[in-house]
Amino acid sequence: MTDAMIPADRWDTVAIVGVGLIGGSIGLAMQRRGLVRRVVGIGRREESLRRAERHGAVTEATTCLSEGVADAELVVVCTPVADIVERVRQAARFCRATALITDVGSCKAGIVRALRRMPIGGASFIGSHPIAGGERAGPEHADSDLFVGRVVVVTPTSASDRGQVARLTRFWESLGATVLEMTAPRHDRIVASTSHVVHLVASALAAATAPAELRLAGSGWRDTTRVAAADAGLWQQILSGNRDAVLKSLDRFERVLLRFREALERQDTVGIERLLDAGKKIRDTLGN
Repeated sequence: MTDAMIPADRWDTVAIVGVGLIGGSIGLAMQRRGLVRRVVGIGRREESLRRAERHGAVTEATTCLSEGVADAELVVVCTPVADIVERVRQAARFCRATALITDVGSCKAGIVRALRRMPIGGASFIGSHPIAGGERAGPEHADSDLFVGRVVVVTPTSASDRGQVARLTRFWESLGATVLEMTAPRHDRIVASTSHVVHLVASALAAATAPAELRLAGSGWRDTTRVAAADAGLWQQILSGNRDAVLKSLDRFERVLLRFREALERQDTVGIERLLDAGKKIRDTLGN
C-alpha cells in the first residue's frame, strides 16, 4: 500500500520526546508527507535539539517537557528504554486529556505493565516498537522513509481504548509501515530471538576477534558484526530490560551451537551439512 492510499489522520501538533534517529525520522516523515503542522522536539541537550531543527526533523524545540507537550495531540517518547516510563508519566501530567501517547522502546512488557497500573491522567498510552533503525545515532541521520516497508508492533492491553488503538495504527501506516498488534510479553519473546540475542552474539563475535586479525575480515565478518557498532549503553538497557526472554532465547542458541561443536569434534560431515542446511532454509524464507 502506498502512502497516498492510506487513510491518514492529520495532526496539528505532535511532540517527540528524544529526537535521535527514530524520533527525528518520525518528525521528518510526518512533515514530508504533510501529516502535521507542528513537530515539537523535546530533549535535554540544546545542541542536539538545534541539530534536529537544522535537519528539519522538528519545527521547534524545547528542553521543557511541560511546555513541549502542552498542545500535543500525539506524544511519541523516543528515549532510551530505562527512561520511557518516567517520561510517559511526565508527559501525561501536562498534555491534553485526549492526547495519545506512545513510545518506540524495544522492550515492551515492563513498560506496559508499569504504565497499566500507574495512573497517567486522561491521556491514553499504547506501546509501539518500530522494527527499524540503524547503528548511526542522532537527528542528523534521520530518514523520512525509515519506516517504509518496515513492521511496527503495537501492544495494547485489554483496557486500551480501541479507537485510540486504531488511531495509533493509522499513524504508523501513514509513515509507510505495516502494523502488527500483539501482547507485550509475546512481543518480547519474539524480539529476544530476532533482535536482542542477535546483537549479543554479534558483539560476542566482534569481541572474540583479535585486532590483528581484522586485516583479513571480509564481508561475512562485517555483515555479521554490523549491529555491534551500536551504542553499548542503550543495548545494555535493552538486554537487561528483556532479560528473561533473552536468557531463554540464548538457551536455544547454545543448544544449536553445541550441536555444531559436537559434529565438528566427531568429524561428522553429514551432521555439519545438515545443521548448515537447516539454517540456510530458515534464512531463505526471509528473502534478501
